[in-house]
Amino acid sequence: MVGAGPAGSAAALHLARAGIDVLLLEKGDFPREKVCGDGLTPRGVHQLVRMGIDIDAPGWKRSRGMRWVCRGRQVHIDWPALGRYPDFGLTRTRHDFDEILVRHATAAGARLRVGTKVTGPVTDRAGRITGVTAETGKDRRPVVFHAPLVVAAEGASARTALAMGLERDPARTIATAARRYYRSPERSRDEYLELWADLRCSRTGRDLPGYGWIFPLGDGRLNVGLGGLPHRRHGALDLRGSLDLWLARLPAEWGLTEENAESPLRSAALPMGFNRRPQYARGLLLVGDCGGMISPWSGEGIAQALEAAEVAAETVALALTRSSGPARERALRRYPEEMNRRWGRYYRLGNAAGDHVFSRVGYRPLLNRWVMASPVVLDTLARLLTHLTDEPSNDAIDTVLNSLVRLVPAGGARS
Repeated sequence: MVGAGPAGSAAALHLARAGIDVLLLEKGDFPREKVCGDGLTPRGVHQLVRMGIDIDAPGWKRSRGMRWVCRGRQVHIDWPALGRYPDFGLTRTRHDFDEILVRHATAAGARLRVGTKVTGPVTDRAGRITGVTAETGKDRRPVVFHAPLVVAAEGASARTALAMGLERDPARTIATAARRYYRSPERSRDEYLELWADLRCSRTGRDLPGYGWIFPLGDGRLNVGLGGLPHRRHGALDLRGSLDLWLARLPAEWGLTEENAESPLRSAALPMGFNRRPQYARGLLLVGDCGGMISPWSGEGIAQALEAAEVAAETVALALTRSSGPARERALRRYPEEMNRRWGRYYRLGNAAGDHVFSRVGYRPLLNRWVMASPVVLDTLARLLTHLTDEPSNDAIDTVLNSLVRLVPAGGARS
């Protein structure tokens, strides 16, 4: 297992519980900082519950739903009461979150090696990965690890995938996001994740092809950031300038000023919409950001990483019951097929929305005054953006959204 972020730790946890010997390699140590919005939708909470994480322990902050802000209007949208998912979200900083997951993985039996930077794959004469080379310790001592299968969960860098020839799709643009922590005790107790759709690019003055967020952490701090796609006509975003332009609009009593900042502004790439395929090839499985699994609708990635990790672990556990060769390969090829079955149509629709709407005019036109005045339309749009529906359908909104997604061509695991 290469990488001990949410995807790697979740996969290691599920594999260890299945009785598989798992070695988890992590270049850093814990706790650590990671660029993230720190917010989890009910889809992500569902995965934490399945992993046995104690979400009632100190440090978790529950959210009732989202507050959308656009053109001076704001609406509150509670998380839907579905049979499939919890009716609340969570926030927690990645500084704590990643360590909680990796400790659960090691408690289940996974072996963790921190301070171990993977430098490349080890392959056999047929080009199949049989392990990885790495540098470990302060003296960067070279070491080789061998394994029948390797799971790459390295995040956006995807170094092992690239070394195995799994390039990202150049036709798929990569979003970027930036976040900063601010001390704001009053706002930190807010029960809603706040999203702003009417932001402007500081460089062009045009609509930001993305959105801004204010996520309360419950500890006196807010996670404040913005993210978006490169503009179809005007290129890359000026994240710092656009954030400053937005913050200048916010009420002074919120305290989102330089004096109350508790971190530098940090940014990261967001590989979205299955921009790297296939997610399995020649003994290597890709999970999370490494496989371009961030949602093209919302930029959410943790829930997707956790869900894909569970599917990958189940696939590996079943494959290892078969002898190496064609029988095992057939079992392993189930992984990209299953991910395509779960998200393929939804992601293709999201990629089209990103290409033709979000990267041109952002989210603001979607939240016009008619939409903002219609609870049913807002609920439908919110469920679409966050991928929260029951299957089979539980209500009319589920029926509409599930039918819409089914109209999208199925494609394939490699498409």
